[in-house]
Parts: sequence; structure tokens; C-alpha cells
Amino acid sequence: MSIVINLDVMLAKRKMKSNELAERIGLTPVNLSILKTGKVKAIRLSTLEAICKELDCQPGDILEYRKEG
Repeated sequence: MSIVINLDVMLAKRKMKSNELAERIGLTPVNLSILKTGKVKAIRLSTLEAICKELDCQPGDILEYRKEG
């Protein structure tokens, strides 16, 4: 996939655990894990907004485009 999700990097920078973020934004830990591993096909803008609000970051800090091949 050419969109890479760097959520684990932002969590580490903010010294926050996945379960804590999931609880704060109202997402199940399983769904957050699926997002973290990049196995999602879509993300709601409201979810992205909640993540950015809690981690005090921009969407570009979490989502990255990498050219394939």
C-alpha cells in the first residue's frame, strides 16, 4: 500500500499507549490496532480528527504517501 500509517510513531513520541488513545477517542482497541497496522481501507475524518486532537498533531504526521516501485 502506498499510504503508510505512522500512528505507532506518534504514540511513542507522545508516550501514550494504544489502549489509552482508543479509550480517549471512543474507538475499540481492536479497531485502533487494525488502523495502526495499516490493514484498514478507509478512515473517517472524525476519527482522524479525534486522533490528531488527542496526540496534538497534524494528519500528515500520521498519514504518509510513499511511491511504490
